[in-house]
Amino acid sequence: MKFILNYNTIIITDSDSAPIRNIISILARDIKKSFNKTPLLCNKIRLKKDLELATEVYRIFVGEDIEIFASDDLGFIYGLLKISEEYLGILPFWFWLDQKIEKKDYVEIKRETLLSEPYAVKYRGWFFNDEVLFMTWKVNGDSLVPWRMAFEALLRCGGNMTIPGTDKLAHENRQLASDFGLWLTHHHAEPLGAKMFSRVYPEKDANYSEQSHLFHKLWEESVIEQKDKLVVWNLCFRGQGDSAFWNSDTTGKYDTKEKRGELITKIINKQADIVRKYVEKPIFCTNLYGEIMELYNDGFVQIDPQFIKVKADNGYGKMVTRRRENHNPRSPSLPVKDGGPQGIYYHVSFYDLQAANHITALPNTINFVDEELSKVLEHDGNDFWIINCSNIRPHIYHLDAISKKWRGDAITDEKHSKEFVQKYFGDKELISQCLNSMVTANLKFGVHEDERAGEQFYTENIRYMARAHLLQEFDGINNMNWLCNGNFHEQLKSFYNICQNGIERIKAHYDLCKMTSNSLTGSIKLKFDNYIFLQAKIHYYCALGSITFCNSVFKSMLSEYKEAFILAGDAAELFIKANTEMRTSEEGVWNGFYYNDCLADVKFTADVILKMRSFLREKGDSPQYHKWYRDEVYEPEDQNVILLMVTDNHMPDEKLYKVMKQNRNVKTKKQIPTSS
Repeated sequence: MKFILNYNTIIITDSDSAPIRNIISILARDIKKSFNKTPLLCNKIRLKKDLELATEVYRIFVGEDIEIFASDDLGFIYGLLKISEEYLGILPFWFWLDQKIEKKDYVEIKRETLLSEPYAVKYRGWFFNDEVLFMTWKVNGDSLVPWRMAFEALLRCGGNMTIPGTDKLAHENRQLASDFGLWLTHHHAEPLGAKMFSRVYPEKDANYSEQSHLFHKLWEESVIEQKDKLVVWNLCFRGQGDSAFWNSDTTGKYDTKEKRGELITKIINKQADIVRKYVEKPIFCTNLYGEIMELYNDGFVQIDPQFIKVKADNGYGKMVTRRRENHNPRSPSLPVKDGGPQGIYYHVSFYDLQAANHITALPNTINFVDEELSKVLEHDGNDFWIINCSNIRPHIYHLDAISKKWRGDAITDEKHSKEFVQKYFGDKELISQCLNSMVTANLKFGVHEDERAGEQFYTENIRYMARAHLLQEFDGINNMNWLCNGNFHEQLKSFYNICQNGIERIKAHYDLCKMTSNSLTGSIKLKFDNYIFLQAKIHYYCALGSITFCNSVFKSMLSEYKEAFILAGDAAELFIKANTEMRTSEEGVWNGFYYNDCLADVKFTADVILKMRSFLREKGDSPQYHKWYRDEVYEPEDQNVILLMVTDNHMPDEKLYKVMKQNRNVKTKKQIPTSS
């Protein structure tokens, strides 16, 4: 006899924990979404405790009832989500990729037993960092829905841990994350998840040597607030931003590596003692991030061998230390074999004000990610993986791949692209080709395999160069020395060459996506356009806009200000077009998703270019602002007859640009020879 899963199926449990109540409500919702109301009998799903099962493991037995056995909340959570995916077809990113759920009367399930496998990584989850799109986006007016859907997706991917936001948001979301059954951990700049010193005590200098009692008070308050939750306690000491503590310490006492390492070691041990005061058998981790990694590698920071040592990639998926400003040591950051409990902080999204990705996918292949994460596992880095997922939606493809990896599966571009497309788009080979093209088409800005550009390469550097051009600062832009340590013209030329050398690949990917979009219809087309094709458009329009911007500056340096003015307008239009495509993609629940794109800030990049365009008019037009107007609007025989300087209102920049562009297009057409 088969089990009939239908609209009337109910879930029975003796447990009354918040995570169990929450997961039951999720499966009940899935059942209502999946089935029509029918008079069919009411079958039962029963949750039964089995303390002999390992933590997080479940056993599902399908008989007269469906029985789920587990020893803890997460075991039951994963078991119920397995039913949702296995029997109802609800996919891990169902919300994030607009899965269309077809209703039916019932599902017949044969008698069987399903036993889950332990994960390859013990603590695994997502860090919602740089989550600026979440800050203003609401679903049906509710700002909590995105977070609920985020935590649900993480659980469906097999995650069990989260940093539920940055700074204030992490504190606000702790209880919600806990109610989903997730372990909490903390930002690498927030010891024990405490409030930042300078926010609580804005009138005091953040000097530990002078204010240690106040730091201890903040840490203790945070431990008391979280002591009854599942927590991997982050021990660290950094500054009042994402930077070294000596940058905000005004005493000048910590001017050597020895002094800095000694203080960090002392503070980490003090923080551990505070936690032990309130928590039995706590779990600790230390993020060896940025400057702390360098101090640790040099032997100046000592870590208890029982603490999980967490090392980070460079923001581009390579397990080496990150570039900070113009300093790029690329020191290996892989775990050390037989080095005790270890883990990683890994980025599929990053923000570095240089070349990283935030609103587009990690610009590196699945094969590359697999190779790096395989090395991590080979070096015993299987205790802790926290993945920077920022706002999820732009990064689904890589997040899905990494969720396979923390289960212990191998991943490749070919295999993953096909499986991903099959799940979310159906049997569409062209879409699979687009995904493979997406992670190889990006600009290459350095000699290393990981040095591929996200959208920040365009937006950040354009703004630096436009500002320098406005201020006529041509000695060189310090913020661009990482790319080219030279004068302004050398930096401009280097940036231009990188864009020019990669534009054909970007255009080919864009064209493939356009062709694919034209071959699709209905909801699949809409999903493809708003997720995959959108990212191709962002890269293509911004790369083309960057080349056009550079050409504008080149013309300006030759004092060809009129042509520079037009090209600056063209460049701004391309960035505006990229932003328009983002906003146009906001169908349904995605209404307002890209509104707060304030990191890459594609729209503001256009504004900065338009400032430069105004400057070019100042350089090239007459003091009375009439020369360009006469050149473009008056008939040739009237241009030099100045009895009246102007005969209507002065033309603002945008209107003048449109006239000039139209005139240029007409002239270009006249120059094209026609066939006889």
